[in-house]
Amino acid sequence: MLWVKAFHVIFMVTWFAGLFYLPRLFVYHAACEDEPGRERFKVMEFKLFVIMTIGAVATAIFGVWLLLAYAWESYANTAWLHAKLAMVVTLIVYHIYCWKLVQEFKVSHTRHGHKFYRWLNEFPVFLLFGIILLVVVKPI
Repeated sequence: MLWVKAFHVIFMVTWFAGLFYLPRLFVYHAACEDEPGRERFKVMEFKLFVIMTIGAVATAIFGVWLLLAYAWESYANTAWLHAKLAMVVTLIVYHIYCWKLVQEFKVSHTRHGHKFYRWLNEFPVFLLFGIILLVVVKPI
């Protein structure tokens, strides 16, 4: 089971790296004023989204494996696990929203300025803190 846990953490780090960097690319893309630069950002955003989606799917696979193997049986009635899973669902919704933004930038149609994306970039940080604290400390 330690191998499964290790791969879960490895892919979670991969996923979060993408979740941290993609909105940063949006910041630069929104501020970009030349067409070659915009085209470059479109390619970078798409490729990063693919990589982070692989990380997300692998994180989910190994997470469900861990859940089925022992956590659910041991922790099914604990609030920390339910809170963590709620945060993971929120993270998945955020991931999907990032895909929507990639698609908007793909057609050069973004409704937001670079400041919006700077704030958006901070959202997964709070989820990461919450998830890690819940898993390690189990405060509730």
